[in-house]
Amino acid sequence: MTANKEKMTANTVGRLCFRNVNALAPMVRVGTLPTRLLSLDYGADIVYSEELIDIKMAQCQRVVNEVLETVDFVAPDERVMFRTCEKEKDRVVFQMGTADPDRALIVARLVENDVAAIDVNMGCPKEYSTKGGMGAALLSDPDKIEAILRTLVKGVSKPVTCKIRILPTLEDTLSLVKRIENTGVAAIAVHGRLKDERPRHPVHCDFIQAIAEAVSIPVIANGGSLDRVKAHADIEEFRKATGASSVMVARAAMWNPSVFRSQGLLSVEEVMEEYLKYAIRYDNHAFNTKYCLCQMLRDKVESPLGKQLKSAQTNKEICEGYGLQEYYTKTQAELQARREAIQTNHNHPNQPVLDGDVTTMHVKFERREYPGEFSPKMFLLEWSRKENLEQPRYETVQRSQDRAFQSMVTMTGKKYRSTLWEKSKKYAEQASAIVCLRVLGLPEGRAGEEYSGLVGKRKREEKSNETPDKEDTTTYFGARKRHLKHLKTSENPEEQRVTNYSK
Repeated sequence: MTANKEKMTANTVGRLCFRNVNALAPMVRVGTLPTRLLSLDYGADIVYSEELIDIKMAQCQRVVNEVLETVDFVAPDERVMFRTCEKEKDRVVFQMGTADPDRALIVARLVENDVAAIDVNMGCPKEYSTKGGMGAALLSDPDKIEAILRTLVKGVSKPVTCKIRILPTLEDTLSLVKRIENTGVAAIAVHGRLKDERPRHPVHCDFIQAIAEAVSIPVIANGGSLDRVKAHADIEEFRKATGASSVMVARAAMWNPSVFRSQGLLSVEEVMEEYLKYAIRYDNHAFNTKYCLCQMLRDKVESPLGKQLKSAQTNKEICEGYGLQEYYTKTQAELQARREAIQTNHNHPNQPVLDGDVTTMHVKFERREYPGEFSPKMFLLEWSRKENLEQPRYETVQRSQDRAFQSMVTMTGKKYRSTLWEKSKKYAEQASAIVCLRVLGLPEGRAGEEYSGLVGKRKREEKSNETPDKEDTTTYFGARKRHLKHLKTSENPEEQRVTNYSK
């Protein structure tokens, strides 16, 4: 039986193993990047993100933050909903709140390349989670549970897990977990309390043990922080008491993440200082930083340090209370230097990269950088006319989760595309035109760029050694005038459409 369990685990979870691990539990507002990284430093094998609601995440755009060296999932209002980094990539589990299989799949596919696994919250009893049929509300709808998990297991390349609470009877609980196991999930986390029970109620270790004996996938025991897990050695005792494969720690880790440290607990003051360093390094929101530090202070929150912490409004002010002004200043200087270096690099066109049969570049269309009447699309159109070539063709797609656009332009049988997504179809087409123009060495109408009659770079160099003629010395506005005159007699609707856009 044990051999079969190990074989199934290996085949199911791939790179991430859920057997014999200590995990940081998903906790709202606590499970942000600083806490996760600190828990890994102290010995946690796996860290779960806080629960993130599918509707909000589906609207996010994935952004590579080159300054912080993170991947951010940014909402339309510019809030960072989820931030992760390379250090935790192979050990962070993204937990979502969902009650809809299709929406869950959209979110899972959005984040799957930046996390180690996807988890569905099916156990949180708080209104934040249960509204809309999510969280513990799913426990009364096993058909929906199956639909969500099967959709995710089939639709993403990373392991899928879920976290539940026990049901009023052992029979019903075992029936549910067996249905969950049959969906193909890699593991199941069990909070050993009923939906209506709270941390003051004792955890039902016997239920968790019965579940662990009934299924072949790893079972992660949760719910022992209040009376069972207070130090690292207690984690193993809780594992033995439940017969589970692994243990998930919540409150004990919230109060002191060094509970994962095999050498023993560190002082809260030392842990808080290390947490704050991560918060500064990764630009954690000041109010979230305050919240997490206050959880660590616990009954000392009304101490002089606690009062100073509660009154702080910025991470800088928080650092002053902990004597970390020098660290804050040094870190901010390093981030600013990186920001300036990146900006300098972005001011120069990057090198094109071939993606299949499409030439791509990291280009964003900034309207303010093109102040003239001619847009990049118009430059490309004019050049195609002068060279007697087929006009450029644009193919644009829209991303469902955030309604952003990406366009590809075909010119002389070759395809060009920006790797960045734009807020509108028009901007996406302009970005693809810029890529094409830069690869061909043609002017694009950017501010400060010398206008040269829409003639390619090589042609300009050839003509510079000849006697200039009237065509080559035509001014920008002369070219525009001839173009408008041409359009008055043109019957080509594409030309008319482009002209209307560039006005």
